[in-house]
Amino acid sequence: MEGTAKVTVDEGVKLITENQSVYIPLGAVHRMENPGKVPLTLIEVQTGSYLGEDDIIRYEDVYAPGQGAKG
Repeated sequence: MEGTAKVTVDEGVKLITENQSVYIPLGAVHRMENPGKVPLTLIEVQTGSYLGEDDIIRYEDVYAPGQGAKG
């Protein structure tokens, strides 16, 4: 990982940097953003019996116009 990620999980906010990780429980509302000027590179690891993405509910997506709340 490179850079710093601002990670929001439900009501908690945490900054993580290189060699750190964050656990996001099943069903938690979460968001990641780059609060700095250095490009952010991260690795996402999913676990469980189902790894599809068709169950995602986007509450807000400021990065893809027109892709707001769904579900």
